Amino acid sequence: MTIALGDIAWHRSVAQLIEALDRPNFWAQLVRLLNQYVGFDSWVVLQFSSRQRPLVFAECPGEDGSPDPLFQDYLKGLYLLDPFYIASRERSQSGLFRLAEVAPEHFELTEYYQRYFRLNVVADEIQFNCQLDSDRTLCLSLGSTQRFSPEQIAVLSLIQPWVIALVRQRLPFELAEPVSDGEPTSPLLQAPDWRIQLEASVLMSRGAQLTARELDVGRLMLSGCSSKEIARKLDISAETVRVHKKHIYSKLGIKSQSELFSIFLQAQSV
Repeated sequence: MTIALGDIAWHRSVAQLIEALDRPNFWAQLVRLLNQYVGFDSWVVLQFSSRQRPLVFAECPGEDGSPDPLFQDYLKGLYLLDPFYIASRERSQSGLFRLAEVAPEHFELTEYYQRYFRLNVVADEIQFNCQLDSDRTLCLSLGSTQRFSPEQIAVLSLIQPWVIALVRQRLPFELAEPVSDGEPTSPLLQAPDWRIQLEASVLMSRGAQLTARELDVGRLMLSGCSSKEIARKLDISAETVRVHKKHIYSKLGIKSQSELFSIFLQAQSV
């Protein structure tokens, strides 16, 4: 068997990462290694769960070192519209996932895309998912100002087993350190469906008595799902989806998804 010089360099780097598993600079070291093989412009390590807001284990430093206000909005509630978050809740599995694979049909037409994604992530995103249990997913997300090429995706797919294994082995050391979820954790934030309850209370404060199903349809609309996609996800007919949309707009006294998104943002600031 012949071993190329590139193989030797890779295995040496992986060995160094194994040695660094218990060190604070592990994530930065892992990201630097990945950046040698595939170019990207931003990165973040998150834990997704349906029971609380995303936990931030590490993120790329900002230009001035201060917290990114757009990312803080993401942690407060915009993550609920993130295609990667939604996919992690619908498909609990480890692997490498591309934005093109998980984004809904009308994602680029959404207010979420226009107001957050294209400004913060810019063009493309790819994510390593390490499924920890039935609810928790540890994610290493890479953002780029350009579309990832097929060659870049092939390289990331090739090294995926090493990356996910390293991420999983890092977790015990991560849990021994303080992590950030954007604000102090409270029992409310740990309760199942806490965000649904919050959204419902805000909407009802406007005099709107939206049903749980209407709330589901509204969130899927804002995430970029077409009527057919919503119907498939909720196991209802496309005509029923249209009826729910009509009721949502009527009850809230709005005429566009832009207005619905503004109401959604109000819920996150409560």
